[in-house]
Amino acid sequence: MERIVTATGTLAAQEQGTLSIKVPGRLNTIAVDLGSVVKKGDPLAQVDPQDYQLHVRQAEATLAQSRASLGLPLDGANDSVEIDKTSLVRQAKAVLGEAAKNRDRVLSLAKTGISPQSEVDTTEAAYIVALNKVEAALDEARTRQATLAQRRAELDIAQKQLADTTLRAPFDGAIQARLAGLGEFLEAGTAVLTLVRSDPLRLRVDVPERDAAGVRAGQVVRVRVEGLTDVVTGRLARISPAITESSRMLVSEADIPNQGVLRPGLFVRAEIVTNERDNGLGVPPSALLLFAGLEKVVTVKDSRALEKIVTTGRRGADWVEIVSGLKPGDLVVLDPGNLRTGQPVGVTQDLPPEAVKLPPETSGSPKNRPGLN
Repeated sequence: MERIVTATGTLAAQEQGTLSIKVPGRLNTIAVDLGSVVKKGDPLAQVDPQDYQLHVRQAEATLAQSRASLGLPLDGANDSVEIDKTSLVRQAKAVLGEAAKNRDRVLSLAKTGISPQSEVDTTEAAYIVALNKVEAALDEARTRQATLAQRRAELDIAQKQLADTTLRAPFDGAIQARLAGLGEFLEAGTAVLTLVRSDPLRLRVDVPERDAAGVRAGQVVRVRVEGLTDVVTGRLARISPAITESSRMLVSEADIPNQGVLRPGLFVRAEIVTNERDNGLGVPPSALLLFAGLEKVVTVKDSRALEKIVTTGRRGADWVEIVSGLKPGDLVVLDPGNLRTGQPVGVTQDLPPEAVKLPPETSGSPKNRPGLN
């Protein structure tokens, strides 16, 4: 028979989130209401996007300005540029080339005594100035390149803020609560909706400490709900690594499929199958007697009836587990009726001779032996 651990628990949503819009604004639309079923990515609500659209246009204009300063087309996604080929650097290098040629010419004339020293000094100074202008042009080009990267980031931020004006479903689910109304001005992070995912459901049960050793992830869990006749089956998915000290319970969770009849918050009784084929001792339900709150069976000992108090456990359609009070091989009356301790009993069914001792008055041929009395 199955070995099960019985526990009580609560069904909870697999996922539950309070959704909010990331940017401030006046709530413009709400596309859902209580109970609405949504898919991941569906638009749920939106704040007025006009201000954020203007921010995007402004960022696009400044980005185009930065691209033009580096000689790039106003539109485009490629911001890479070769610094040496920018107009600013090319102009500085052209001036440097002219200054270098003048310096070489003056130095050549000075060697023949034609150019005075003052002209040599002037051309040398002009060359140094031109050289420094090249370095300055390179620095300026790098600065413009960095500014372009900044403008690109500003455009990305503006576009992200525009996208954030629309609240979208982060997962499949249904709306549990609507927390804001149309026309409200919402600060960033203000709650708008509560979304839950209820398939599968998350079953949370507290397993007593005495049964915790046999509980493992992957074991079958059967769930019964008050008012429902169907038994829903799931699998144990998550187990706490430690016993809760205050309650001496092991918190466990199972994923329970939902066919639409179960809801988060329901109180349930759960059976965790810790062993699908476990040896146990059982008797038919008809063999049990209930008297004054005690469960009894009637056994046969020395050809007389003997009532025994038993403790029952698991139950099936045609069997009841006997946890204590009986041992394998005990002879049990299947339908004791009003039979009580001490009354003589005779047995006619085929049993090993050592299992049954008939009263002296019933000895003899089988046809003269009475049935169970």
